Amino acid sequence: MRASIIPLIGRAFAYLMISGVFLYLFNNYLVYWQELPGSYILFSHYGWFGLEALNEPLNEEQITQGWIQVVFYLSVLFACVVYTLKTPARNLDQESVRFAALSAYIIRFAFWSVLLIGFVDMIISFLRVEDLLEYVVGEWLSQQLGRPIFRGTYVHYPLLVGALFIAAWKPGVSFTWLALMCVMAEFLIVVTRFVFSYEQAYMGDVVRFWYAGLFLFASAQTLVEEGHVRVDVLYATFSRRKKALFDSIGCLLLGMPVCWVILMHGMGGRGNSINSPILSFEVSQSGYGMYVKYLMAAFLIIFAITMLIQFVSFLLYNLGQLYQHTDDEEPRSYQQLVAGKGS
Repeated sequence: MRASIIPLIGRAFAYLMISGVFLYLFNNYLVYWQELPGSYILFSHYGWFGLEALNEPLNEEQITQGWIQVVFYLSVLFACVVYTLKTPARNLDQESVRFAALSAYIIRFAFWSVLLIGFVDMIISFLRVEDLLEYVVGEWLSQQLGRPIFRGTYVHYPLLVGALFIAAWKPGVSFTWLALMCVMAEFLIVVTRFVFSYEQAYMGDVVRFWYAGLFLFASAQTLVEEGHVRVDVLYATFSRRKKALFDSIGCLLLGMPVCWVILMHGMGGRGNSINSPILSFEVSQSGYGMYVKYLMAAFLIIFAITMLIQFVSFLLYNLGQLYQHTDDEEPRSYQQLVAGKGS
């Protein structure tokens, strides 16, 4: 009985965790971009759960909006549990691969976003600093492109949408190219500075933009490929089942909580470290640089989400090793499972 219920609980927990993080992001958008009350403000209005009452109570329309949000969130979470119960034939390995594929798609989307936006914004900044932008796009559009909110809304956002389609069309992505671009961009700075005595703010901005993306987006992929440095004294001597037990504990007590701390600390309020720059389309203080600083704050969201999904995937794999595979079976590593290799 216990061996059969644990996989079911594990699958339900996984769907609740992933749905919860996307609902958290969606709620953040509704509250801080669309000015809807959200569940926290609604419960504060009633003084529930020990929350401090609002100085100015919500009106009837806001209360209705708040309850619609709460019911929608609870419905999604309830649907996750129902789906788990309705699909008992799906095993933990299958779910692990599904979540790993979701994480991989988000990583590809982020990779293409950084690539496209980096090139386009760098070209705009170059034309602007050299007083060529007006000749290319006209006076009015040139002035508008100097406004962060306009460039973000009408240049960056369409490129983000395009990156979604490219990520679906191109199944693979290599961060080697992004690393190469960082090196080439830095090399160009050295050559132009010391040979031609030419350097502009946007040149350093693109290096930081690409390098931040390389570091944060590749973390989840590196976790899949066992590329992170593992420092252990006892782990290497453990049996397969004991490794699975300790990895499961690590995912639950260390990996997932860290991802949630990043999201909740950075997006817990309008003025927090992630929300504030995104909402204001924050740019660097250097004149005529790239307008991508607010996107670099959003990199932390991608990092936290992809790592969280990857930890959930890894947890399901290890629970499968504990409860759905016998010691007589040929062990298949997590890398082999995600890649579709092995028995």
